[in-house]
Amino acid sequence: MRAALVLVVAALALVPATGALAADLDELLDRGKEATYSAEQTISCSTPDGVRDAVVRITQSDGELTVTSNVTDDVEVASGAGTWTMTQGGGLVAEAAVEAGEGDETEPLYTVEDEHAVEYLGRAAMSYLLIRDGEPRGELTFDDETGALVEAVSFTIDGEVYCERRFISLQTDVDLAAGDDSTEMSGTQPPVAASTLPEVVAGFDLLDQYEDEDGLRFAYYSDGFFSFAIFETPAAVALPEATVVELGSGVYQRAFTAGQVTYVWETRNGGMALVGDLPPDLHPDVLAEMPAPESPGFLRRWWRNLFG
Repeated sequence: MRAALVLVVAALALVPATGALAADLDELLDRGKEATYSAEQTISCSTPDGVRDAVVRITQSDGELTVTSNVTDDVEVASGAGTWTMTQGGGLVAEAAVEAGEGDETEPLYTVEDEHAVEYLGRAAMSYLLIRDGEPRGELTFDDETGALVEAVSFTIDGEVYCERRFISLQTDVDLAAGDDSTEMSGTQPPVAASTLPEVVAGFDLLDQYEDEDGLRFAYYSDGFFSFAIFETPAAVALPEATVVELGSGVYQRAFTAGQVTYVWETRNGGMALVGDLPPDLHPDVLAEMPAPESPGFLRRWWRNLFG
């Protein structure tokens, strides 16, 4: 894992972390967490590197969300319904509920507008538009009967659609037993390690963090709708089929998949990666507040290659 660590957030985060949205929407999200259903979801994102599509299966019962996907990389982080879980090599590393922090009583970043009734999959539903800094950044549609979030659309700052996540089927009376390739998300609190990362990054609050026995650090940020994870690793991070991009004064490797973007870069102390659902216009501001790309130098690189 130290030599070539591939990081991926499963493109499953249909329900944003709560705490920064209006109270009425918080109530809807809380109700959605208690819904029992099975659904198939399509994800389609228009990225600077082309369109990215995927289909996943989601089930939820007794407050636990299970997502089935064919993603099988070394490290996987799945988030949704205010929780995250981290797996490595097919085994559970950590899982936790994302709790609201002390700063959650401040003025919310998002306002909820344009509430209206719609029909979705032949069922009654309600749609809500999320506004940040005067611009629409998301539209959420909730099933009336179950409270499930059946559609989530995110927008760029220019009002263009970035990602669409849609249920294409919804069942409420099925056996929700998880398969062998699924990830169950529950509320067990993991160990928390001290971090040098900032508490707030471009309007995103640090909600959780974790460090494993191999020195892999993980931190989870959210602004209440969009979210991302930051990884710090002892060795450089490998990102297959990446595009090299220059943002600000740094050069990064970048790859888009359905519902997520991944950036990787090296610092003098190791490798770093950012993985999240952020629209492209938010990438430069977030990366600018992280440790900048920096070559470790020949001797340090030689030491890493030998000992990780």
